[in-house]
Amino acid sequence: MTQLIAGVDEVGRGPLVGDVVTAAVILDPAKPIAGLADSKKISEKKRLALFDIIMQNALAVCVGRASPQEIDELNILHATMLAMKRAVQGLATQPTFVRVDGNRCPNWDYASEAVVKGDSLFAEISAASIIAKVTRDAEMSELHNAHPEYGFAQHKGYPTKAHLEKLAELGPLSQYRMSFKPVQLSLMQRGGQLAGN
Repeated sequence: MTQLIAGVDEVGRGPLVGDVVTAAVILDPAKPIAGLADSKKISEKKRLALFDIIMQNALAVCVGRASPQEIDELNILHATMLAMKRAVQGLATQPTFVRVDGNRCPNWDYASEAVVKGDSLFAEISAASIIAKVTRDAEMSELHNAHPEYGFAQHKGYPTKAHLEKLAELGPLSQYRMSFKPVQLSLMQRGGQLAGN
């Protein structure tokens, strides 16, 4: 029997806002995809093109996520593991083996291995990194459209100098991760009031 290997990667552990997004992808060995690489190392244009190719040609793709509330409740590591579980469990075709980018796998029943820099080594993890990044970037663009004053389209929620300045000036939205230090600080300075309140 052919092994069905799922690659799993996450994006969005570091941002102050939004979900942590993971993807699980099982590629079709009969339809190899050229140009797969770590999503952070390829241009946005190429990522978007590869996203479509992966969605059309993979045997199975699923996005899993954990919300800011879950991140605050569980912590970012455990929330990421939960999101990875959701991604793999949501695959229409279940894998016989799972490769996870990074240094640990979730606590699950799948035969699996964690691979440091796996998004540069294994096509299925590269594909997962592209799906996760394109998905999360699109969500940050939507948030930007709703709240352009924060500049989410530029910093994607990461704690850049410009973002921290806007957070201090405007205060956090409900989509922020309230357990993250800069958000806590902003909330304290505003007497616990979210932006718009």
